[in-house]
Amino acid sequence: MSKSRRTRSTSRPTSRPQPASCPCGLPEVYEACCGRFHSGAADAPTAALLMRSRYCAFVRRDEAYLLRTWHPRTRPAEVDFDPRMRWTGLEILGTTEGSAFHSAGTVTFRASYRGGALQERSRFERIGGAWVYVDGEFFE
Repeated sequence: MSKSRRTRSTSRPTSRPQPASCPCGLPEVYEACCGRFHSGAADAPTAALLMRSRYCAFVRRDEAYLLRTWHPRTRPAEVDFDPRMRWTGLEILGTTEGSAFHSAGTVTFRASYRGGALQERSRFERIGGAWVYVDGEFFE
């Protein structure tokens, strides 16, 4: 007489991959972070958040957002993306003014890419209540 062997099935919960944090370096997922600015659902409330969202737009090659958030007097006709450029991180080094209570501000940052980094102090102004990038000064 043979005994049947029962195997117990243990179901393990399947783990879903966690969405990656936003390329700008903040812990939120893209849609809740820079994605809301890129889609036009909200405006960046500070110069620093606009800087982060513009970095993210460079990572994602979102030319429309970059041009929309560029001051009209300094805006180029198009953004020239280098197809070999791979951005790897953003570090905000300092800010001056640039809050909801200011009309201008600066953000100094280091943007890393595969093979190096660039450091810039960017100037921002508010037009009609929205922050826009004016220009920047590069450092070595």
